Amino acid sequence: MEKNIVVGICGSIAVYKVPSLIRRLQDNGWNVKVIMTKAAAKFIAPLTVETISKNQVYTDMFKRDSQWEISHISLSEFGKVLLVVPATANIIGKIASGIADDLLSSTIMAFSGKVIFAPAMNTKMWENPIVQGNVEKLKKFGYEFVGPEKGKLANGTSGSGRLADIKKIVEAVEKIQF
Repeated sequence: MEKNIVVGICGSIAVYKVPSLIRRLQDNGWNVKVIMTKAAAKFIAPLTVETISKNQVYTDMFKRDSQWEISHISLSEFGKVLLVVPATANIIGKIASGIADDLLSSTIMAFSGKVIFAPAMNTKMWENPIVQGNVEKLKKFGYEFVGPEKGKLANGTSGSGRLADIKKIVEAVEKIQF
């Protein structure tokens, strides 16, 4: 069975770690296709991710690459796993609320495989009761989470919210049974 994964990249300073994660997934035999949110593209260029993934990066819900392909459906059918990294409070809240207003959230809603969120955000955001409620709601629906970890954050503070170690994220993906 082919090991196909869709990686959804959200806008967070932790996005700089994603190319290394993609490379590690590829080293483990995964074929990687990537969706980037508009906010993610402010942190890292889609061209960088295309170069690493060796696949087109999907950024626009309504861009037609072929006459027949509907991106959020074809991507949801491609992957056995959908990994959202770094998962922001925004994407967690959207999915917990059933909102599908961009390519990534629409793909997650159409996805029938395993979805894993690897959150990364400021401690105050991560510990917000609304975010925690959304995480618990998603867990009840079978979504998985890896991290976040405690440690030094981008703004110089320390606490929960740091993106999980790449090795732990890859291990979470590898343990999925098909």
